Amino acid sequence: MKKMVWTFSLFLILGFTASPPDEGMWLLTQLEKLHLNDKGLELKIEDVYHPTKPSLTDAIVWLGGCSASFVSPDGLILTNHHCAYGGLQRASASTEGVDYITDGFLAKTKADELQSIGATASILKRVEDVTKKVLAAGEGIDDPVKRDKKINAKIREMTKEIEGDREDVLAQIKSNYKGKQYMLYVFKRYRDVRIVYAPPAAIGKYGGDIDNWMWPRHTGDFTYLRAYMAPDGSGAEYSPDNIPVKSKKYLRISQSDLNDGDFTFILGYPGATTRWRTSNSVEWNLKYSYPQTVKDYGEIIKLMDDLTENDPNGKIKVARLHSGLHNTMKNFQGKIEGMTKTDFLGKKKAFEKELMDFINKDKNLKIKYGNTLKRIEEQYAILGKTRLKDDVLQMGRLSGTLAGIASQAYGIAVEMDKPEADREPGYDQKMVESTLKRLPARYLGYFPPVDKAMLKRVLEKSNELPKDQRIKGLDKFFATNKMTVDAFVDKAFTEPKMADVEYAKSLFGKSVKELKALNDPFIQLAAAKYTDNKDLNERYKTFGPTIEALRKEYIDALYAWKGTGLYPDANSSIRFTYGNVSGYKPADATWYYPFTSLGGVIAKNTGKEPFDMPAKLGELHAKKDFGQWADPDLNDIPVAFTHMCDITGGNSGSAVLNAKGELIGLAFDGNYEAMTGDWQYDYDMQRTISVDIRYVMFITEKFAGAHHLLKEMGLKSGTN
Repeated sequence: MKKMVWTFSLFLILGFTASPPDEGMWLLTQLEKLHLNDKGLELKIEDVYHPTKPSLTDAIVWLGGCSASFVSPDGLILTNHHCAYGGLQRASASTEGVDYITDGFLAKTKADELQSIGATASILKRVEDVTKKVLAAGEGIDDPVKRDKKINAKIREMTKEIEGDREDVLAQIKSNYKGKQYMLYVFKRYRDVRIVYAPPAAIGKYGGDIDNWMWPRHTGDFTYLRAYMAPDGSGAEYSPDNIPVKSKKYLRISQSDLNDGDFTFILGYPGATTRWRTSNSVEWNLKYSYPQTVKDYGEIIKLMDDLTENDPNGKIKVARLHSGLHNTMKNFQGKIEGMTKTDFLGKKKAFEKELMDFINKDKNLKIKYGNTLKRIEEQYAILGKTRLKDDVLQMGRLSGTLAGIASQAYGIAVEMDKPEADREPGYDQKMVESTLKRLPARYLGYFPPVDKAMLKRVLEKSNELPKDQRIKGLDKFFATNKMTVDAFVDKAFTEPKMADVEYAKSLFGKSVKELKALNDPFIQLAAAKYTDNKDLNERYKTFGPTIEALRKEYIDALYAWKGTGLYPDANSSIRFTYGNVSGYKPADATWYYPFTSLGGVIAKNTGKEPFDMPAKLGELHAKKDFGQWADPDLNDIPVAFTHMCDITGGNSGSAVLNAKGELIGLAFDGNYEAMTGDWQYDYDMQRTISVDIRYVMFITEKFAGAHHLLKEMGLKSGTN
């Protein structure tokens, strides 16, 4: 039995006062308790985070689904190539004859920098514990659904009061420990983000989907962006008049060696983990959710591959979606393999039996928690009754651009037709205006053959549902119109008005009656399945608060058994994690060293995608034209390294820093052998994969010749 199985149980769930040395995605307010100076950190905690004084946290940037950091006083940002992939795709799709994904992009001056359409960069300005204010809204309400509604209303009231009408202020209130704690995060949001330098895909995505989640890794996964603001300092939309953001704090690039065993830490925005879940959640995901997603995504990926095989423009259009689906699919495959290999479900059930044996021995605890696990099981049984139907309805988000926009327009119309007090949360004119601003960017991923095939696929899946789980609205729609799926899809995609972005814009602001009068097939389809989608949302609006309340009971039971808990699950709030540079043992008689090199890039080169290394890299390596970026032990340029930091999705692009707080890399992946890391921390196996800052600087200086960027970061180059 590997150490990973009970690392999670003994140190996190059971809540011992210490955790394994490198486990945890810690809140900024918890850093003082970690004794980091005893573990290798050479900075004071207040240098890492201070609520009112400048600290490293001020240099950390949230990109929405990714993390990043300022590396110059003029708003220069470093993040992952795959985090900027959407911006590169949209820029390519909006300009005929260019392919910034394949070829890369370099702005020689600020005036040349390329708009990253739809991107935002948010900087944390304030953190506050607002638990008492939030929980007061739900006091005295026993029903979890009603209590959740009151609490969410209070959260909306608080965030709206902070944001006001300012579009560059973002307020979020995040729940920790299943509603035991609520933290407020206030951001300054910049909506003009530009691409400064992105290496070609043969560097930034070297190894492609084959190497994704794998070690040894040789991907130069980095891109430079820049945040811009209006001359008055506000975070305005893109404008030629905007100026670079003046970074309050920025990270210094390390020019020191990095060695096995060195202390590292990460500041970033991890998305979500599931370390406080019961065996029911494990079983649901292992047996149903993960396999179904792998199957669905695999089918859509094949569909895209087949329809864009001989169409370079089509490949660009679907590149962002294709990459995202493949990334998730491989992650879920790894989770299935990892859970199966370790009998994670069986061990989870055994652990819960031990818990219940303890609970049942105490009369008071039995009254409080004796039925908690049973009630959780009942909730999953209810969810299972409509699982097949719900899967198809949820796959509606992958039914193509045109169908998706029509559904959104119809849903907004339904809510905006209601009196304001009766609308679902968030539906107001501000939301409509925000949707309209983002709408043109959605069309940059529209490729008609793929869009048509995706819609047809979902409708055919609906036809395959058993009698007791039919989507009634769709059945009625096709029966009334006496049309087959093929006939409807052909009609919808014959000169579709919805393909015109101006037409689509005109839909937002119309009433339901006005939309129906258009006789648009996409609107008709949206109307047909609206009630079924609403029913799905209602099921989850009941399941969500109910299961969260029961999970809170479960955590309370664990506290009663073994003491106080530690760090909360990730929830896209800023977190700190630390760990040493380290290799690992993936299999018997195998040891993976923690560093890869440029020589390894060359060894993998086949000249064919995804191992199609640019010839210039080989020339630089042959001449040993490394500048100051070679590693003395490797006698080569280091490319990537593994270390024991605890990360998950959302951490991509996160700054990796050394004991002195200098930038040594960018986190971009986890290793395939530890894909169950969202459910448990595996001390022996789990590693963060980061691109080495020396490779980033080598590519920037020697391959791209972007000496102006090194100068901006305060570094010397061959032309200085």
